[in-house]
Amino acid sequence: MPTRSSTPQASYTALGPHSHVPLYQQIKDTLRAGILNGQYPPHSRVPSESELQEMFEVSRITIRQALGDLQKEGLIFKVHGKGSFVSQPKAVQNITSLQGFAEAMSSEGQEIVNRVVSFDFVAANAQVAARLAVEEGATVAEIHRVRLLNRQPTSYEVTYLPESLGKKLQRADLVTRDIFLILENDCGIALGSADLAIEAIPAPPAVARALGMKKDQPALRVERLTYDSALRPVDYENLYFKGGEFQYRLRLDRKRPAKTTRRA
Repeated sequence: MPTRSSTPQASYTALGPHSHVPLYQQIKDTLRAGILNGQYPPHSRVPSESELQEMFEVSRITIRQALGDLQKEGLIFKVHGKGSFVSQPKAVQNITSLQGFAEAMSSEGQEIVNRVVSFDFVAANAQVAARLAVEEGATVAEIHRVRLLNRQPTSYEVTYLPESLGKKLQRADLVTRDIFLILENDCGIALGSADLAIEAIPAPPAVARALGMKKDQPALRVERLTYDSALRPVDYENLYFKGGEFQYRLRLDRKRPAKTTRRA
């Protein structure tokens, strides 16, 4: 349930009346920054229209335009008679190109931090061995991480890599960096493509606990097998997202049938 924010109102930087940026956009950008940096946590109330008028010394129509844009972006929602509240952030990733989660979210202005749950070397089971093209029972690295979007736990990631790559990742910064970027920049691997499978499943107990989900709450599971430029498998992952808090977007072009030449 939305609750009134107990966060003290910040003293905002004065607007630039002579700036080429419209006043409503300056206000929107200021409030947006407050939402993303945690000043206004999810489900907290943002200042009312009259409070914002007083804070920014602008007209009500300007305030409404700024709030309207934030609502269109999905950052706030309105409750009749109670005001505007901060939305639970939804992660949206475009999958027309191969990107890591942090890489994609950072380009949208989102903050991503990882919590490393475990990093072990284990014997590959039949499924992992088949995906990574190694012998069953061969040693592979198994990494569990919780991904925090704007300081809120959003996904649980289980990653498997061949032993040689796992040893290199032991020295890498897995808290702030994407594994894709580590593989490319630290290990010199040119990533090429990935196979994805997406399905909704009941959240496994460990995932539900880590993400603060209720028992049997649905999770979006993304199975991703990434290859290098020579089509060798290098990274096998299972990504679990809270139901309703993540969205993949894909643009599809219609394939036109080849033109046939009429015979006389």
